Amino acid sequence: MRALACLVLAVSTLHFNLPFKEMPYSGSRAVDETIQQAITEGRLPGAVLLIGHDGHVAYEKAYGNRSVEPDVEPMTEDTIFDCASLTKVIATTSCLMKLYEQGKFRLNDPVTEYLPEFQGGHSPITLRNLMTHFSGLKPDVALKPEWRGYETGIHLAETTPPETHPGTEHIYSDINFELLGEIVHKLSGETLDQYAHDVVFAPLGMKDTMFNPPASLIPRIAPTEHEAPGKPVLRGVVHDPTARYMGGVAGHAGLFSTASDLSRFAQMMLNGGELDGVRVFSRRTIKKFTEPQTPLDQPILRGLGWDIDSPYSSNRGELFPIGSYGHTGFTGTSIWIDPYSKSYVILLANAVHPDMRKLSVISLRAKISTIVAASLGMKSPRVSLTGYNDLYTGPGSRRPIYRTGQTMTGLDVLEADKFKEFEGKKIGLVTNQSGLDREGRRNVDVMLAAGVQVKALFSPEHGFAGKVDQPGIGDTTDAATGLPIHSLYGDTLHPTPESLQGLDALVYDIQDAGVRFYTFETTMAYCMEAAAKAHIPFYVLDRPNPITGARVEGPTLDKANASFVGYLPDTPVRHGMTMGELATMDNAENHIGADLKVVKMQDWERGDWFDSTGLTWINPSPNLRSLKACILYPGLCFLEFPSNFSVGRGTDAPFEQVGADFVDGQKLANYLNRRHIPGIRVYPTTFTPTESRFEGQKIQGVRFEIISRELVDSTRIGLELACALQELWPGKIDWSKGKRLIGSDDVLQRIADGQDPYTIQDSWIDAVQAFAEKRAKYLLY
Repeated sequence: MRALACLVLAVSTLHFNLPFKEMPYSGSRAVDETIQQAITEGRLPGAVLLIGHDGHVAYEKAYGNRSVEPDVEPMTEDTIFDCASLTKVIATTSCLMKLYEQGKFRLNDPVTEYLPEFQGGHSPITLRNLMTHFSGLKPDVALKPEWRGYETGIHLAETTPPETHPGTEHIYSDINFELLGEIVHKLSGETLDQYAHDVVFAPLGMKDTMFNPPASLIPRIAPTEHEAPGKPVLRGVVHDPTARYMGGVAGHAGLFSTASDLSRFAQMMLNGGELDGVRVFSRRTIKKFTEPQTPLDQPILRGLGWDIDSPYSSNRGELFPIGSYGHTGFTGTSIWIDPYSKSYVILLANAVHPDMRKLSVISLRAKISTIVAASLGMKSPRVSLTGYNDLYTGPGSRRPIYRTGQTMTGLDVLEADKFKEFEGKKIGLVTNQSGLDREGRRNVDVMLAAGVQVKALFSPEHGFAGKVDQPGIGDTTDAATGLPIHSLYGDTLHPTPESLQGLDALVYDIQDAGVRFYTFETTMAYCMEAAAKAHIPFYVLDRPNPITGARVEGPTLDKANASFVGYLPDTPVRHGMTMGELATMDNAENHIGADLKVVKMQDWERGDWFDSTGLTWINPSPNLRSLKACILYPGLCFLEFPSNFSVGRGTDAPFEQVGADFVDGQKLANYLNRRHIPGIRVYPTTFTPTESRFEGQKIQGVRFEIISRELVDSTRIGLELACALQELWPGKIDWSKGKRLIGSDDVLQRIADGQDPYTIQDSWIDAVQAFAEKRAKYLLY
């Protein structure tokens, strides 16, 4: 018997459709009691629960009654439910996944490209906005006066005005998916229900999944509520009134299915798009649609169609990690899929039967998922997301968590080990004023005191003391040690072979700003190239990214635009990496071939701002004088290329204020504040630079205040400012000169063309996401 059981187990792993269940399921008693209690409390008449784990149906059970009016009928496992908004992901999103694979659309395409009548033919709303519920459209079309017909419903969806700008606010909207369902119709040439059947349901063997089920199935269908007082309960007819008025087939609602069918769908998703030898989607498509796609500056996470972490994702429970995904339906249905534990939870109920005047089932969904995750031994792991939204500090939450750490830099780590790594080596040290240990001592001094043979010093832009704000810095000598200082911001940007003569290793120890165009990053790469040519090892003593290692933002660098202010092509403005991680990536991606050794930090986490490290702030360069300036720097330095525009150099607040002789500060501040840029407010100001652009001249501009740094997308600020300048004072800035800093010719052209910032930001999301995926393999923390 034992051998037979093992055979059944092996076969069931290969053929998911066999009626095999893992026995026993350790959480069975807890879920049974929880659902039964909800039924007793009157939250729902009955339910079907199906739990999948590691390729098997771990538990499946029917509870309570399928119907209580007009007759009482017991719930059965094969009951067919009105899926409500599960339609959005099981049907509409799946159809879009197939069309996406076929190259029928791009996520950043405007909706008007496929629905020319949408918003009168003029709207910046993209397909990505629709799929993430960031379109700004209202929750649903008007139902009064009463109307009927699919075409009428689509017309209302196309013409209902938005409530806000796209990308600024999460508004869960059925209109989004009504429009997407029609786009499926346009692109496939078939109605949504037929196309979903052909490309998803039939290949997966989902025999009980359909729109407008036939009368023959009504005995198995769970009824919902009364359509109107005095009328029978709806049974086999979609509960959602908009979908019902549209004839039962709509992108947001109308699908009927069983727990068993949905389990086949969930297992296909966990398998990377394949089930029982039938491939429905590519693995990359599954990943694309289920990783974060919402705007970087927003406090929620949604994939394309799928929910990840939002006010609507209560069915994730307390233990399934961020990175798992699912959806809920108004009638009481829900599904949650976790690729990390290879599990899913399907809870189907007709909680609106016989009427909606019931207690909520939100808490029930959360309890069930928590019980299931706990029964699988999950302990709320920290999960690193590889989408463009990438990492967040708190497991299971995107709320900011402010640590008080005691970070040891790479220098501190070596110092604690008495610099054994450098024993017997003649060292060249690339550093500046930021190269201090936790006690505030210069790296060169503590190295020499420990017996390290430091033979030469190298300094980047701004010089060894970090005080020079001009090019052409010459070589000099360190007064305290008598060591020669070779400038890497004068006659040469690279260490010369002569300067490396006699050295056994080159060591880099400089505090970075975490931004692609900060020249210290390129200096590091140039030094690594020189070390490789000299056949000596290159050490990076790692230091924190002051603006966290958790955010990846902004346009990526075109290969043709690589320069001293942008070393590695395809890198976004804000890369979310430490210098050690950047060096590792530069060495591999640019095939430098250096003998690279990164001395890692201790007690540093990716979500740490600089003020979480316990380290002393030292201005990394003359005009970055605070963490606030560092946060704003990726966006405001974004616009330093025009000679007729000031970013505050020569004032008390560089990179916190901007201005020009053509700017009306009040007008610009009002314009930017009306844009509702997350995390900041703007007010008009005047200032007189004592140096740099507009020296001695009083000019108007604006000053930026950070309201919530967790919401700030630094490069979004720069983009909004650029577009505002183009809108208010067209022709004043030559955007073609921004190639080196902004880095993307496409983005520059879009700004010059006057495109909306939301559309422009959407245009770089895929490139940023591709970088985030590449970046993941080089992360050290």
